[in-house]
Amino acid sequence: MHDDLIARAQAWLAEDPDPETRDELAKLIEAADVEELATRFSGTLQFGTAGLRGELGAGPMRMNRTVVIRAAAGLAAYLKKHGHDNGLVVIGYDARHKSEDFARDTAAVMTGAGLRAAVLPRPLPTPVLAYAIRHLGAVAGVEVTASHNPPRDNGYKVYLGDGSQIVPPADVEIAEEIAAVPSLTVVPRPTEGWDTLDDSVLDAYLARTDAVLAPDSPRTARTVYTAMHGVGKDVVLAAFERAGFPAPALVTEQAEPDPDFPTVAFPNPEEPGAMDLAFAKARETEPDLVIANDPDADRCAVAVKDGGDWRMLRGDEVGALLAAHLVNRGAQGTFAESIVSSSLLGRIAEKANLRHEETLTGFKWIARVEGLRYGYEEALGYCVDPEGVRDKDGITAALLITELASQLKEEGRTLLDLLDDLAVAHGLHATDQLSVRVQDLSVIANAMRRLREQPPTGLAGLPITKAEDLTQGTESLPPTDGLRYTLEGARVIVRPSGTEPKLKCYLEVVVPVPAHTDLPAARAKAAGLLETIKRDLSAAAGI
Repeated sequence: MHDDLIARAQAWLAEDPDPETRDELAKLIEAADVEELATRFSGTLQFGTAGLRGELGAGPMRMNRTVVIRAAAGLAAYLKKHGHDNGLVVIGYDARHKSEDFARDTAAVMTGAGLRAAVLPRPLPTPVLAYAIRHLGAVAGVEVTASHNPPRDNGYKVYLGDGSQIVPPADVEIAEEIAAVPSLTVVPRPTEGWDTLDDSVLDAYLARTDAVLAPDSPRTARTVYTAMHGVGKDVVLAAFERAGFPAPALVTEQAEPDPDFPTVAFPNPEEPGAMDLAFAKARETEPDLVIANDPDADRCAVAVKDGGDWRMLRGDEVGALLAAHLVNRGAQGTFAESIVSSSLLGRIAEKANLRHEETLTGFKWIARVEGLRYGYEEALGYCVDPEGVRDKDGITAALLITELASQLKEEGRTLLDLLDDLAVAHGLHATDQLSVRVQDLSVIANAMRRLREQPPTGLAGLPITKAEDLTQGTESLPPTDGLRYTLEGARVIVRPSGTEPKLKCYLEVVVPVPAHTDLPAARAKAAGLLETIKRDLSAAAGI
């Protein structure tokens, strides 16, 4: 076994085109570090509906140039099999370690396979790549990014020509083509022949961002903005300037791209502490709202002053605010969300006589909803211009929420006032999450098995009226690994994360609010219920 492991590592080393990972792997082989080699050669990074994502390093279980070249070769073979022999593949990348190398390797592989390749001019937000696919008539797009993962990670996200991320069975078919690549020696990689795009694609994207705003809306709200060490700053500033909003006050420590993300433990606005610098800037400048993007700027976080200090709005709160704003502006079409997002969207759509649809988690599903006008998911993802970007877009979402804040400001009101109005109109929809990050993935599998074998009959004293195992699929949903419990006045969904080693439990309680004066009591009741559901669910899942 030991000899076999060393032999496999040596075979990998012989092919590796990257001096850094070659050096890393050579040292592991020389030291005969069997334990570390075993973790890196225990399989291969699996290509799924999120593409690839993993820790940077040498070997098939890590993100590196060898893995990326194989993935690109598999994608090229898939595209040619589907009749796109001379099709264009457009490639974008963020500012993480190795992102530019992975983008260049992808361009080389596509060119070598007889496809046409075009690379965005520099690290740019993911929504610009999603826009470019349809704008340029590409047959596919690749974005090299690990979004808001830790600094040591990178990833590889694949879109098809409709501009939305891959869904089954395309992921399985591409994975089969990747597995069929015998070695890197058979993958032609010329050193030139692809295009590096100029700024005209970015200019076209920016021209579209104006379209999300009403022509004559007020543009007075003042913002603090953080790019979270990612690639959002320049595009956000350009979009805000074009729209005529006051220039956002920048969190300078986090404004420029930095692949090491030095000021945050995790570069995700939802993680504790990630917004501390933005809140400090807000206390100093007293804006109307704080806006944050994640590092590839496809998500948008919003914070407001609540009482004496700043707090992040939940994704579900922003999702409802944007929906109410679009309804108020007369938007037509389908409003869609993932099953783990708040049921408040359905109430808002119903009252406005608009279609409402629920999908599995992920914008790859939301973006495919027929007649989509607006889509969101609670993990800070919003699609407010589906004709331009069929994916979540943290830049157009930032513009739209700032327009809403401006409109409310003119009326002497705030985003919180509008949330109160929505609670009185539709009931207080309070959401929370129980999220458990694990080192050992078997913890997640055991929790899911335990809930299936010994399902709870009630939570927080509320009887469970319907328990669904989503692996079976439902009338409106394809199968997925998840459990959904419907309770009287509450809902719980439990699922393993698709992109991180986490078990996620999404909780929602709905408390009727007869009048504005009843809001404090309704909030207290909802908070108590959510805490008790969390405790009971933890016990039931054994986590």
